[in-house]
Amino acid sequence: MQKVTPCLWFDGQAEEAVKLYTSIFKNSKINEVSHYGEAGPLPAGTVLTMTFELEGQPLMALNGGPEYKFTPAISFAVDCKTQDEVDELWEKLTEGGKAGQCGWLEDKYGVSWQIIPSGLVELMQAKDPQKAKRVTEAMMQMSKLDIKVLQAAYD
Repeated sequence: MQKVTPCLWFDGQAEEAVKLYTSIFKNSKINEVSHYGEAGPLPAGTVLTMTFELEGQPLMALNGGPEYKFTPAISFAVDCKTQDEVDELWEKLTEGGKAGQCGWLEDKYGVSWQIIPSGLVELMQAKDPQKAKRVTEAMMQMSKLDIKVLQAAYD
């Protein structure tokens, strides 16, 4: 296990969520699964934890119960090389969830994601402040980010 690994607290959906996430991201796998025993608090045999990787990033999922909920204060930022990748991830992760603003979304489990085209930060930090302003203003009008529109705002 990596020294520091983010752990996602689910209310019974850890296995379903991990299977979805590892099916969406190409370089992903489930590493280990542990189950609750007779001592509970959930029924014996229920998934307790799962360790997995998304694009090489180690993560853990825990079926901890209803005590805690996800918030957008923590999100996963995903670097996308093409518009096709942005579109595919956006479609799969918003299914049952909800679209946000500026490339943010919440999946059906409440986990927040940022689907970001490669190079966006560079466009927003252009040496020409007017270009940077146009890109930022264009982004602020979007839900799912559109690389062509952002590039046109820069040009």
